[in-house]
Amino acid sequence: MSRRKSRLSNNSPVILMFTLICAAALVLHYITGGLSTRLVFSVYRSSPANPLTYVRLLGHVFGHGSFDHFMGNIMLILILGPMLEEKYGSSNMIAVIVITALVTGLVSILLFPKVMLLGASGVVFAMILMASFTEFRRGTVPITFILVALLYLGQQIYQGIFVQDNVSNLTHIVGGLIGALIGYSMNRKGR
Repeated sequence: MSRRKSRLSNNSPVILMFTLICAAALVLHYITGGLSTRLVFSVYRSSPANPLTYVRLLGHVFGHGSFDHFMGNIMLILILGPMLEEKYGSSNMIAVIVITALVTGLVSILLFPKVMLLGASGVVFAMILMASFTEFRRGTVPITFILVALLYLGQQIYQGIFVQDNVSNLTHIVGGLIGALIGYSMNRKGR
């Protein structure tokens, strides 16, 4: 009787690395009393002459202000990310993360210059809408995409207008739009 040994597999290297970087940034946040988050893992308007301004444009998606903030984002990324990375490939997932980080960072700097933005929620919402395109066929629009988009956009608009909670609803909307555009584009090319 042979016994098969189970072993761990790295099924989603980009998503796992993203998770580890976010976890390390959170540990640094607590060790430094938030200084590392303000310097590297958040984005806000600052001098273009400051090199950290450009680091923060990407770094803000790794930063989280609390363990609950981290867990809320990372759980969804760990659920959606591996499926998307398997379908679209690691390099495309890196592109989604980088594009989402840069666009949401720039939008935040331009429209909310006095607000410090941090967290992976833009990436989460990019993945949510991107995932709804996984079964896209030429000449069709998935009903699930329409439902997710309507519910998601409706919730974000409602919360943006009526709920005061330090959540960047615009970042969620921008991240979702990026995910929808990339998901549509990648699936259209692949068919």
